[in-house]
Amino acid sequence: LVRSRGLGDVYKRQTMNTKLFISSIFLSTSLSLFAQKSATITLHTDQSEQIIPKEIYGQFAEHLGTCIYGGLWVGENSDIPNINGYRTDVFNALKELRVPVLRWPGGCFADEYHWMDGIGPKENRPKMVNNNWGGTIEDNSFGTHEFLNLCEMLGCEPYISGNVGSGTVEELAKWVEYMTSEGDSPMARLRRQNGRDKAWKVKYLGVGNESWGCGGSMRPEYYADLYRRYSTYCRNYDGNSLFKIASGASDYDYNWTKVLMDRVGGRMHGLSLHYYTVSGWNGSKGAATQFSKDDYYWTLGKCREIEDVIKKHCTIMDEYDPQKNVALMLDEWGTWWDTEPGTNPGHLYQQNTLRDAFVASLSFDIFHKYTDRLKMANIAQIVNVLQSMILTSGKNMVLTPTYYVFKMYNVHQDATYIPLELNCDMMDVRDNRRIPMVSATASKDPNGKIHISMSNVDADNAQEVTINLSGTKAKKAVGEILTSTNLTDYNSFENPDNVKPVPFKEVKINKDILKIKLPAKSIVTIELQ
Repeated sequence: LVRSRGLGDVYKRQTMNTKLFISSIFLSTSLSLFAQKSATITLHTDQSEQIIPKEIYGQFAEHLGTCIYGGLWVGENSDIPNINGYRTDVFNALKELRVPVLRWPGGCFADEYHWMDGIGPKENRPKMVNNNWGGTIEDNSFGTHEFLNLCEMLGCEPYISGNVGSGTVEELAKWVEYMTSEGDSPMARLRRQNGRDKAWKVKYLGVGNESWGCGGSMRPEYYADLYRRYSTYCRNYDGNSLFKIASGASDYDYNWTKVLMDRVGGRMHGLSLHYYTVSGWNGSKGAATQFSKDDYYWTLGKCREIEDVIKKHCTIMDEYDPQKNVALMLDEWGTWWDTEPGTNPGHLYQQNTLRDAFVASLSFDIFHKYTDRLKMANIAQIVNVLQSMILTSGKNMVLTPTYYVFKMYNVHQDATYIPLELNCDMMDVRDNRRIPMVSATASKDPNGKIHISMSNVDADNAQEVTINLSGTKAKKAVGEILTSTNLTDYNSFENPDNVKPVPFKEVKINKDILKIKLPAKSIVTIELQ
């Protein structure tokens, strides 16, 4: 009996210890879950120095699918409302977006484009087959005049991609003369015959595109010599100063950057870089609107990997150019999914969900940190192609979630970057990547107003964010939020306002502390007043 009673006591103690152990696990788990729902941010306003160039918010328009025809351009005789041939609805949307720079005509199309086919009376312009993108017939009705006039109307800098792959030095040199010479030169006279007396201002000139691939399948050593030759004959005319950009690497090709920095160096003003958030998992890029939560988190992990890519290219550039005279130009970036069912695979038409909006917001948060070297970024592309701002179909137009991120973030254009310290929970995702549950960036505009943009990438949990304002003396904050019921939600022609910003009021200020409740899967920009 005594022995039994002793065993019973042992059993009771073991049971109690087990319960305590289970309780401790439960408590630990609860605390862990609570930690996932909170984050802290400290702004270092005293360390604000670097300006975020407005060109970080650049756009890219290629002769691909319906980006140009049906997207930007419908022609003066179209029954779709237009301004001198440019779609009125698209033009107004882009004007509101404050587009700072627009790259054209490609992309892969650039190295098959011969500019003289796109000038003069439209009825006399020769047609061509767009071999890169679906074999579509290109009628060249949108050419140099149409593009540069559009840039003037939008108030943005044109970025011309020159043909190195299939063109000649003479061809590119004459194009520069045609666009920028004010004198009595042969190409300036030709421009005047075609109806434009005054030369345009053209700042950015890309000397080829993806010369390692569709632009000629070149080795970096060969391209470096070609760049030196082509850039020599692309001259500055009548006060127009060209910012010449060499065709740079694709994402992880660090050798390309090394060779060009070694062999071209200061002869280039900028060096391009391309990086796409593309899956390729299970042999498919994946559907734009049908994906799992795991796919969503993987996408954000791949998106954020661009930071490591930028850092490694910058490190190589720093070795050859410690004064940072050569700029890094991320002139193609964004998501790349399978094309929408029933569309031409060569036209790269994809829908745009809340997931794409997060790729945009997280990318900007990273770009802002490296603008001592990174001076431009151009999302691919502006209308109807890949991660576009706008989708059109006939007379209908819809703005995408990505458009709204660009609009919410454009307060950071030409503002002073404010470094910040962010503490939040992390998540392990597929392919050994880790992502933070909160992302943020901040800046002070020329009028002294501070803007903070934040993303809660947690698909299920709200985040309580505490921000130390470090003596900014703000009395109130106003903002807007972009979110939706599902990560897969998008704006369709039938439901164009499904994912759209609304005023955000979950903000409280107490002295130097800002308290914000970020709903799950939400993007917020606030202004301190």
